[in-house]
Amino acid sequence: MRLLLVFNPSAASGRAARLLPRVQEALERFARIDVLQTAAAGDAVRLVAAAELAGYDGLIAAGGDGTLFEVLNGLYHHQRSSRVPLGLVPVGTGNAFARDLGLLPGDWQKAVELVRADQLREVDVGQVETGAERYFFLNIVGAGLPVDAMKTAARIKFIGNTAYTFATLWRAMKLRSYPLVIEMDGQTLHRDSMFVEVSNTRYTGTSFLIAPGAKLDDGLLDVTLLDRLSRLRLLRLFPTIYKGRHVRYPEISTYRAKEIRITAPAGLVLAPDGELSGRTPATITCLHRDLEIFAPA
Repeated sequence: MRLLLVFNPSAASGRAARLLPRVQEALERFARIDVLQTAAAGDAVRLVAAAELAGYDGLIAAGGDGTLFEVLNGLYHHQRSSRVPLGLVPVGTGNAFARDLGLLPGDWQKAVELVRADQLREVDVGQVETGAERYFFLNIVGAGLPVDAMKTAARIKFIGNTAYTFATLWRAMKLRSYPLVIEMDGQTLHRDSMFVEVSNTRYTGTSFLIAPGAKLDDGLLDVTLLDRLSRLRLLRLFPTIYKGRHVRYPEISTYRAKEIRITAPAGLVLAPDGELSGRTPATITCLHRDLEIFAPA
């Protein structure tokens, strides 16, 4: 087996750098490894897009959700016929996609074993198209509160995996809402919501079970909306997100669709997989079982 490893040493506020020798050694026990290290935002997209993938049996993204997002988009610069299976080694602050594969924070050794097992699974991929760009995601794309929380979390990343949790609660307490028009497979909603999340997977952040019914290969994206509510009500709802019980609250609405279009008067910034990219209006489409990953079926 020959693998191309894309490693982000800046993941987890730089703490991932010390893991590179161990990750590389673990992979080299069963495969020939070529390593590409990123040095700045956007590097993984450029490096993977420019890589000659012929001769490789897989592409491994080692970092957090942001690294995985970039590697995926670099991979999608290649024609479908020349793409290789994608694996991940979660060593970042946010590893939400890894959670859907049964990997907990720090489970990078288990992730390596998934690659070693060489079992492949076809999963859905989300595609986002705005007036200016097109990109792909594996986990989630949100607008409203997720963007506000990400901007705050970036300033407190040094506190580790709880940064996004603290940032989300802090920004949520401001009760800011956004006028949204959402079209889903022919249905149109007009809502004043604190956020909209379009999920391919169940988790977001580090441990928010935002879309408990989402499946990686059902050909549908799960849409979650939160309407305005009081601070007291918010404090009651917030802890339930960890177990996915927030969906029982009437202020939460959930839908499933293959294609979603989001429009907002202000042109809201979008947050895919822990990154900031593009603005509304945006059309989000589920590409059914469009990617092979190293994971049991």
